[in-house]
Amino acid sequence: MNAIDSLRDMITRNMRQSGIMVAFVAIVAFFAILNPNFLSPTNLTNIVLQYSYILILAIGMLMIIVAGHIDLSVGSVVALTGAVSAVLVIRNGMPWWVGVLAAIAVGLLVGAWQGFWVAYVGIPGFIVTLAGMLLFRGLTYLVLNNASLSPFGGNYYDVANGFLNGLLGGYGVDVFTLVIFGIAVVGYGVSQWRTRRGKIAYQQTVESLPLFVVKLVIVAAVVMWFGYQLASSRGLPLVLIILAALVIIYGLVTQRSVFGRHVYAVGGNRHAAELSGVKVKKVYFWIFVNMGFLASVAGVVYSSRMNGAQPSAGNMFELDAIAACFIGGASTTGGVGRVGGAMIGGLIMAVMSNGMQLMGVPQSMQQVVKGLVLLLAVAFDIWNKRRASVVR
Repeated sequence: MNAIDSLRDMITRNMRQSGIMVAFVAIVAFFAILNPNFLSPTNLTNIVLQYSYILILAIGMLMIIVAGHIDLSVGSVVALTGAVSAVLVIRNGMPWWVGVLAAIAVGLLVGAWQGFWVAYVGIPGFIVTLAGMLLFRGLTYLVLNNASLSPFGGNYYDVANGFLNGLLGGYGVDVFTLVIFGIAVVGYGVSQWRTRRGKIAYQQTVESLPLFVVKLVIVAAVVMWFGYQLASSRGLPLVLIILAALVIIYGLVTQRSVFGRHVYAVGGNRHAAELSGVKVKKVYFWIFVNMGFLASVAGVVYSSRMNGAQPSAGNMFELDAIAACFIGGASTTGGVGRVGGAMIGGLIMAVMSNGMQLMGVPQSMQQVVKGLVLLLAVAFDIWNKRRASVVR
């Protein structure tokens, strides 16, 4: 297979993901042309800091959607967990890590509560989490006594606002950040090479070697350019380390673990999964526990970023997380979706929001644009399925 045929096959084999990548590049280019400051080191750093909690939520939401459910309560859980941290750290003067652990404990309890109703009582996740959205928002108001708390300061504030820089020196550019990104590129290259060799061993179709090398070079160049921009600003954000660790862990969980395969099996065909021995109720229970955990992590990150807790925190976050998953390739019927796709979808939402803010677009129009993008993404998913069924 020559390079041109290999490229054509790679694009048509997974048109959905290819289209998302093209759309992402086009959106970035569009805003970069309209505003030269869009790709500045300072603005790229701000994008990472401002939208990291949405990407964290999108990881958990992806597993919920793949399993055939939806979670409308994550924004309220973000508010509740941040409120618990604020009460302990700000009002009662406890150490920052106590607030973090308490927030995570609350998130796990929330996830177990909702997982119980979905898995063992049989109430649809949409209804359970709709009730949870109201319930946990009300609890947030009670915990905060209908008033905001601030500031956290100290180590808690650094969770979402801190940077690692100067560890290896540098003249205007942080060497440590470049080294970390270089290690990430090498790790990605080794992973892709091993995946390619595995496919060849099982006699599966792979792209030509020149195209494979070109793809790696392009990815490496983009990643290192992004790393250079961060290194030229304030260094490596701590929250980016947290996000990267979660992406790697959940990428392995969803694609390489037994539990991950069970999630996809249940979402693809619940009855077939049951007949195959998959314990569907346990899968449902644990995906909601996991969502509660990630919502609590997002709650800590968001409250740290805002340097306080507010009763209205996390409003509409669930819609951003859901949109990120669907734009990134998740199917409305379950069984389809990847963590990487959800991250691309989340980045598209982040880039559009940031770009429109720089252009001075009113908030109302920003919501209109986001709604249209989500609608078009789902419409494309449906069209792609119909096209695939006709080809078969």
